[in-house]
Amino acid sequence: MAGTWTIGVDVGGTFTDLCAIECDSGRIALNKVSSTPANPAEAIIAGLDALAEKAGFDLADVRAIGHGTTVATNALIQRTGAKVAMVTTRNFRDLVEIGRQIRPKMYDLKADFPPPLAPRHLRFEVTERVGADGAVVEPLDMASVDAVIAELRAEKVEAVAIAFLFAYLNPSHEQAVKARIQDALPNVAVSASSDVMPEFREYERSSTTLLNAYLQPAFADYMRTLEREVAARSPGSSLGVNQSSGGLMSVETAREFPIRTAMSGPAAGANGAIHIAMQSGIANVITFDVGGTSADVALIRDHTIGLAFDRDVAEFPVRMPMVDINTVGAGGGSLAWFDRDGLMKVGPASAGARPGPACYGRGGDQATVTDANVVLGRLSTSGLLGGDMSLDVDASFRVVNKVAERLGVAVETAARGILDVMAANMVRAIRAISVERGHDPRDFALMPFGGAGPLHAEACARALGIRQILVPLLPGILCAEGLLVAGRSESLVRSQRIALDDRAGPLLSRLADEMRAEAESWFEAEAVPEDERSSKLVADMRYTSQNYELQIPVGGNSVTDLEALKQAFFEAHTQAYGFFNPEDPVEIMALRMTPQGARPQIGSPPQSPTASREPRPKATRPVWFTGQRALDTPVYDRAELASGAELSGPAVIDQFDSTLLLFPGDRARVDDALNILITRGETDL
Repeated sequence: MAGTWTIGVDVGGTFTDLCAIECDSGRIALNKVSSTPANPAEAIIAGLDALAEKAGFDLADVRAIGHGTTVATNALIQRTGAKVAMVTTRNFRDLVEIGRQIRPKMYDLKADFPPPLAPRHLRFEVTERVGADGAVVEPLDMASVDAVIAELRAEKVEAVAIAFLFAYLNPSHEQAVKARIQDALPNVAVSASSDVMPEFREYERSSTTLLNAYLQPAFADYMRTLEREVAARSPGSSLGVNQSSGGLMSVETAREFPIRTAMSGPAAGANGAIHIAMQSGIANVITFDVGGTSADVALIRDHTIGLAFDRDVAEFPVRMPMVDINTVGAGGGSLAWFDRDGLMKVGPASAGARPGPACYGRGGDQATVTDANVVLGRLSTSGLLGGDMSLDVDASFRVVNKVAERLGVAVETAARGILDVMAANMVRAIRAISVERGHDPRDFALMPFGGAGPLHAEACARALGIRQILVPLLPGILCAEGLLVAGRSESLVRSQRIALDDRAGPLLSRLADEMRAEAESWFEAEAVPEDERSSKLVADMRYTSQNYELQIPVGGNSVTDLEALKQAFFEAHTQAYGFFNPEDPVEIMALRMTPQGARPQIGSPPQSPTASREPRPKATRPVWFTGQRALDTPVYDRAELASGAELSGPAVIDQFDSTLLLFPGDRARVDDALNILITRGETDL
């Protein structure tokens, strides 16, 4: 029957993951193909075609496709965006270079921030000025705008960012200049800060707008190509692009605001993790997503992940709502290397998709984390992806042995050393989002996912004292699965400095009403059914003397109860900083509204008809754990583990998209959602 499939596609640095679910039966189909960094659409389209052929369905029967992308992030990292210029208020052309006058690395006096994407000769000034109250101080001089347009034309720029002082309070000058440039240079992409990020903090607003303009041309071409190819194969499906805050946006919005996709993939993983935690009845989890290039960690409390508004992407400041995720350069492809001090390091450099680890047989000649796992017997010698991708075991031993010779130890000892360093890197990332923010990781379950996550969960849990590990049914495809349960959402903001006194109520009500009207227009444009509409309202609050705000939920979307709002701020301030002062003046810097559609509901897929509560191992092989010798370890096929099945370590559980290790003493149980809950057997003494 037409329209019965939904597909999630997540593009990573090494693999492109696809997960499809048949809406009526719950049947799931998976595919994993090597990414094509030069043109990500190639891997997506090839993966879609192969997925449909393998699962036996027609792409015309797909009703929705959710897409998570790393294209924007990679373009910033590799500096492959457009030739971009910047137009700003007279005397402020150097703002994006001066920044906050802080050092990127406290103890490195020579380190510097990357130069602005628009060099100084491509940063132009126009005569205009809006004051701190939003009133026009100096009218916009169109003659100066036309002079800038002549220079933009002569420089043959591909994109332009417009960022005027206080444009978030009064966008009229920015919008007039935007219209003038678009009329004169119709083939040039134009971003205005009052569209991209209408908030105070002119440096972050200018930087974010510049990044958006830099990404627009290439991202627009990519979106058009993807939209065209998908429409040709699945004309009845809707295509949504995941944004950094965790919800889907339309392709049109993604073309206009590519900077919103800077954390697209990790946000999809957070969506999937929340879905899995809800299935298994566990409210608090620390997620641990290990791919081929990096590891992303996040803290989920009561099935909710926080949002961060000030992040660095490829060393550039970005002020956008993004899921609060910490990323470290530690993945399956992370390279082992020796620093000048003679100590072995692992990552952040990665073998990537090409050539990849040595065991991939594509010319890799340096030891990676994946090669270390092969040497220790933790990965099946029959290969990855259900045997579709064979492994060159001899190549892994050859490259890891180079490390062993340098260290003067056995090859297995060197392999375990590589994994120990890898684990230490990931533990630091987990501590940054837990211990350093007042959360005890022992109060959480660890949820590993990504292709390499379940291989490394035990080491991280042991270091942190975490006793339970929850492994999703599809750990290697969870980001793609998360796109299946992502709803449409938008982020609206009104930024204005408002003292929290008796005069604040009417002003806050007016701003909230403006956003509600804007939200209704968005609901209509996105065709969100009325019974699936909801919105959240938060206030950015701080003490007048502070430089950072706390996001305070506004109960019932009402901003009239100022005393309740103040008390909520005091509670949040106490949790964040350990104190509050009821006498100090409080102010609101912004109101934020998030209109959203309902999250799609998907159930657990049916288990294999051959699955058993007392499964038998498909093989036995020697595996190195923490002891002085390898242990003969049973190897199970995860598809053969029925709900209620229990296993004791040591054991290896193989599946299409990942490999799971049970260490000696661990006990694992398959729950009703077919996720595996591991209770660690080792003590932490």
